[in-house]
Amino acid sequence: MADDKERFSNGSIGSYAAVGDSFTEGVGDPGPDGVFVGWADRLAVLLSDQRPQDDFRYANLAVRGRLLDQIVTEQVPRAIELGPDLVTFCAGGNDILRPGSDPDDVAERYEAAVADLRAQVGTVLLCTGFDTRGVPVLRHLRGKIATYTAHVRAIADRYDCPVLDLWSLRSVQDRRAWDADRLHLSPDGHTRVALRAGQVLGLDVPADPDQPWPPEGQRTAAEVRRDNIHWAREYLVPWIGRRLRGESSGDHVEPKRPDLLPLRP
Repeated sequence: MADDKERFSNGSIGSYAAVGDSFTEGVGDPGPDGVFVGWADRLAVLLSDQRPQDDFRYANLAVRGRLLDQIVTEQVPRAIELGPDLVTFCAGGNDILRPGSDPDDVAERYEAAVADLRAQVGTVLLCTGFDTRGVPVLRHLRGKIATYTAHVRAIADRYDCPVLDLWSLRSVQDRRAWDADRLHLSPDGHTRVALRAGQVLGLDVPADPDQPWPPEGQRTAAEVRRDNIHWAREYLVPWIGRRLRGESSGDHVEPKRPDLLPLRP
């Protein structure tokens, strides 16, 4: 971590392209204009603060619902074409969620994309999976996610990539870090991830991403049951339905920021 701080904290990152799925697009963190914000946009602000005014450019190529091969085909070549100083590459999570998927196979294809990016881009930041022990719909996938996370860390070591380790970020174990759909981060969750990413890149961030949450009143068993029923009806059933129909939430969605552009206040 000390080496990374010297490597990145001097304002050397003048351009950044974010690659990935709904996590990087920012789903769960809506902005005032209806476009999702998310951790990557928030990290871009932290990075731009290290540079003179209007001397930082940012692209976000991520699209919700994208599988790894789609990201590699649609986004990785564009990120290489843009030639940024930094790429964040968070992919494979939707593949791991699919029944019968093999984290070893996903990791092999992921590594090939990292090799391509690393050959063309100065810094490629990789993201591990979240620890899903407290997420009802994803708890049973914890072993697969842990296996994939171990692969990501090994790949990062082989290609000298900094790692945004989401598994170890304890603050996102709190339900307040998650959106009502329990699959995407809330605005506070995205903020904490952005702060951790800034730390990984050696930035002096304005708050500790793992600071404790404010005390919360104890919920009754009836309240928990009512919340679970509402969640299943509003989010789980439609999510299962889309998969049975072969649909994706990202169908007909385009990247929100396909070009490297200066950040605007």
